[in-house]
Amino acid sequence: MQSLLDPAILFFALGVFAGLVRSNLEMPAAISKFLSIYLLVALGLKGGFALAASGLTPSVASSLGLAVLLAVVVPLVGYAVLRRVLSGFNAAAVAATYGSVSAVTFVTATQYLESQHIAYGGYMAAAMALMESPAIILAVMLANAMRQRQAVEATAPTRLLRVQPLVAMVSAAGPALVGGSAGGAPGTPGPRLSVGKILHESFTDGTQLLLLGAMVIGLLTGDAGKAALQPFSGDLFKGMLCLFLLDMGLSTARNLPAVRKQSPWVLAYAVLGPLMHASLALVLAWMLQVPDGDAVLLMVLAASASYIAVPAVVRYAIPEADPSLYVSLSLGVTFPLNILLGIPLYTQVVRQVWMG
Repeated sequence: MQSLLDPAILFFALGVFAGLVRSNLEMPAAISKFLSIYLLVALGLKGGFALAASGLTPSVASSLGLAVLLAVVVPLVGYAVLRRVLSGFNAAAVAATYGSVSAVTFVTATQYLESQHIAYGGYMAAAMALMESPAIILAVMLANAMRQRQAVEATAPTRLLRVQPLVAMVSAAGPALVGGSAGGAPGTPGPRLSVGKILHESFTDGTQLLLLGAMVIGLLTGDAGKAALQPFSGDLFKGMLCLFLLDMGLSTARNLPAVRKQSPWVLAYAVLGPLMHASLALVLAWMLQVPDGDAVLLMVLAASASYIAVPAVVRYAIPEADPSLYVSLSLGVTFPLNILLGIPLYTQVVRQVWMG
């Protein structure tokens, strides 16, 4: 219970409560955006300062390599499971959501580790950046494959009409039967995006570019930059995070009505899937002897779900998928579970395994 008495977590709970009781409390959009920018810059600087101090050691390389592996395995496994209960496009979108990461969950976890006096590598911010794009790329590739398959199936009846004269008299109905998009929305086929374009959009996206740019600045300036920016990236960080989590609590409460409309099987995945992903990260981190703080953050990253980067890309790249599905699951179910229960749980499990 003591682990839940972290100010940041309590501010998140306050935001959820305010939303549930329909308070008029709200965070102005401009301030919310400013807080997002601040957290990304501060997180990037911390990661850069840590990389400057440690260099690229075998321990750093193993943590970053494991992060990339998880970013590929988690969405593929998620898609295989979700395909049993969802359409192909929805399964790909949700798998991308859970294969990518939540920066706010990660930032909250780093602050929690500091409050528990558990050391972690600041370079884990780079791990978070590396884990954001693979799931999106895989989801778009799966969607493109589904569209190709549906296009082939749609043209098959047309070929049959050409070789069967008796059926030719119904050919006028052919366009109505086989037309429309790959996802079933008539006249609105999804776009085909190249991997290069997805990578370009991912790494030039404002949030990603800001995080990576701040990390490079921290790496280049090292200890001198860390000392100069200590009031900005250190002293202010906790308070800014509390305000941002207050706003995230309000957003979570707004998404809860959409959660009630989802299938029980999908809701079960939103709860149990992250636990399985975190367990996979735990086993791999233990096998590779990753430091305990890094192991906690890898579990957090594997268990988190994106509610910003993935929706921004997937809404355009996979328009056949239902946005209310993957946004409500990530923000209405998985995010609050990780913030309130997941982070303390993962920390406790790693403590017991590493100490045992």
